[in-house]
Amino acid sequence: MEIVNFNPVTVDDYRRRARRRLPRFLFDFIDCGANNEATLARNATDFDGYQLVQRVMKDVSQVDTRTTLAGQPSSMPLALAPIGMAGLFARRGEVQAAMAARSVDIPFTLSAFGISSTEEVALASGRPAWFQLYMLKDRDLMQALLERAQRAGCTTLVFAVDAPLTGFRTRVFRNGVAAGGRVGKISKAAQILSSPHWLLNVAIKGKPLSIGNLADLRPDLNELDACKAFIESQYDPSVTWEEIAWLRSLWPGKLLIKGVLETDDAVAAIDVGADGVVVSNHGGRQLDSVASTISRLPAIAAAVGERAEVYLDGGVRNGLDLLKAVALGARGVLIGRPWVWALAGGGEEGLANLLTRFQHETSIGMALMGINQVGQLSPEVIERVERR
Repeated sequence: MEIVNFNPVTVDDYRRRARRRLPRFLFDFIDCGANNEATLARNATDFDGYQLVQRVMKDVSQVDTRTTLAGQPSSMPLALAPIGMAGLFARRGEVQAAMAARSVDIPFTLSAFGISSTEEVALASGRPAWFQLYMLKDRDLMQALLERAQRAGCTTLVFAVDAPLTGFRTRVFRNGVAAGGRVGKISKAAQILSSPHWLLNVAIKGKPLSIGNLADLRPDLNELDACKAFIESQYDPSVTWEEIAWLRSLWPGKLLIKGVLETDDAVAAIDVGADGVVVSNHGGRQLDSVASTISRLPAIAAAVGERAEVYLDGGVRNGLDLLKAVALGARGVLIGRPWVWALAGGGEEGLANLLTRFQHETSIGMALMGINQVGQLSPEVIERVERR
C-alpha cells in the first residue's frame, strides 16, 4: 500500500498526493513520458552525475538567491514551465499557479491552451505571465493569440519548437481513455467517479472547462474534447527556422525558444533573433531515447551563452538540482510536473510551500558551498562524477 505523507515536503510527496486525487487518465497524462520513458527517467537521474563542491570557512551570512530571468526580477533562478490545460489538475489551475508564483516572486508561464485565459490570469495574479505557444497551421489564429497576450501585458514569449506532432505516450493509451468510443467513455467515467475530490473541486466547481484563449476566438470549440481535437490538428510538421524569423517580426518582447537539445539548433535559434533558448526534451514526452537536458546543457551554454540566456527544464526536483543547472551555464530552470503535482495535491498553498522549499534548499546549498550570490555559480563549483 502506498503511503501518502500528511506533511508533504518533497516533489515526490506531492506526486503521491496527486496520484491519489486525480483520475487515472489525468495523472497518466501529466506523469507519463514517451514510449518506454527512458528519457523521462534520465532527465532526473542524470543530475546524480554531477556533484557540488563544498567550501568551508567562508562568510555566508548574507546569501542572496535573487536574479533576473528574461529581464524580470526573480527571487531565485526558477520559473514555472507552461502546462497545457493545467486547469484540469486543480480548480482554475493556471490562476492558482500564477498566484503561488507571485507569492514567492518568480515567473509563471501560461500555455496558450490553458483552461484559464491570459486576461483571467493577469487579473487574478495582478501581473502578466510569460506566454507559451507553438507554430499553428492556422497562422491567423496564432497571430490573434499573440496579440491577445500582448494586450494582457505579456512581455516574454516561450515558443516551443519540439512538437511537430505528438510523441507516442504508452501510458495514455494503456489507461483506456485514448481508445475512444464506448469503452473509452466507460473507462473515463469510472476513473472520474473514483476521484470524488477532483469531481467536486474541478469538474463541478472549476467550470468552465474549456480553453480560455479560444472561447471567443473560436466559439464553435466550446467543449473540451472538441478543443483537444482541434489543437492536435494544429501541429505543423512543415515548420522551419524561416517561420521563427517571421515570428520574431511579430513579437516585440523577449523570445525564448523551447525544445533545443543540440548546439547547432541553439545557434540557429539565436541567429533568427531569439533572446534565449530552453534546453528541453519536452519532459521526455516527445522522442524517447534522446539525451537528458542536464547532459546537453554545458555544450549549449558554451555555444550561445555569451550571446543569449540559456534555460533548462526537465528533471529538476529540488534546489540542489537548480544549483547544478545554474553552475553548468543555465540562467535559470523551469519546472513543469513538480508544480502540477503540488497544485493537484495541495492547491495554491501546497505549490507556494513547495516553491518556498526550493528557495530554502537553494539558499542552504549556496551557503554550504561558500557562495553568497547566484552569479558566483560556475563550472568551478561543480564536478562530474565518474560512473562505474
